[in-house]
Amino acid sequence: MRIVAKDLTFVYNEKTKFKKVALSEVSLAIEEGDFFGIIGHTGSGKSTFIQHIPALLTASSGSLTVGDTDLSPEVKKDREKIRSLRAKVGMVFQYPEYQLFEESVYKEVAFGYRNFFPHATEEEIGDAVVGAIDAVGLDRSLLLSSPFELSGGQKRRVAIAGVIVSKPEVLILDEPVAGLDPIGKTELMKLLHTLHKTVCKTVVIVSHDMDEVAENCNKIAVFSRGKIIKTGAPKEIFKNGRELEELRLGIPVTAYLNGELKKIGKEVETDFSTDDFVEKFAELYRKNA
Repeated sequence: MRIVAKDLTFVYNEKTKFKKVALSEVSLAIEEGDFFGIIGHTGSGKSTFIQHIPALLTASSGSLTVGDTDLSPEVKKDREKIRSLRAKVGMVFQYPEYQLFEESVYKEVAFGYRNFFPHATEEEIGDAVVGAIDAVGLDRSLLLSSPFELSGGQKRRVAIAGVIVSKPEVLILDEPVAGLDPIGKTELMKLLHTLHKTVCKTVVIVSHDMDEVAENCNKIAVFSRGKIIKTGAPKEIFKNGRELEELRLGIPVTAYLNGELKKIGKEVETDFSTDDFVEKFAELYRKNA
């Protein structure tokens, strides 16, 4: 499913004195198969933008198409079309483990499936739940456990399972590794790449962690004050660290190190992933040893 926004504008409290323009003429294409990163300072409009994709918000003006669905205001009135869209576009909010509410892992994961496919049989629901649990790497023995008795990492996986149970084509995550320790971050990103290969054709993440984005995304959009400032591959986005710092954003460690090398005339050509930077730096070292 290709996602295309054209001149997308959204205004909160539009008809009141408290109105605020959150998005202003945003144009962006996310291609099927992308592992897409969205970055920007707090209040830049990135979270508002992603909420338009599953039709949680409706544009004030401009257009947005998700696959073959044109998300005009009229579509919001078509409940079946919206339900069908949301089965194909999964949304995981920040700290999703805080949104768990069912008494067992099975019921938690099954909740979304029952909502999207109200005529599904119990056998179909059971197969979908087990498939989702397997996909996120949880043991089936946890199905009858209370989600509130699990570890933080397990809770987050349960929450993700509840979203991918419908096998969405697009998976959107808002700050997916927020609050996790370094090992937990690495494990969750590995999981997202596995899901990208096996379940969801397209993954979109919103993040403040520049290292996370540089390491994992093939394309990035930079938001600032409701507009898109720049889009491109990590190599293009992080090459000019000063530009990002002016937008109150950090840069990946690899970009910082490359900047220091540049000061002494030793800059390397890299995509800013750790493996690529280390390889290019090692080549540079061998040449100058």
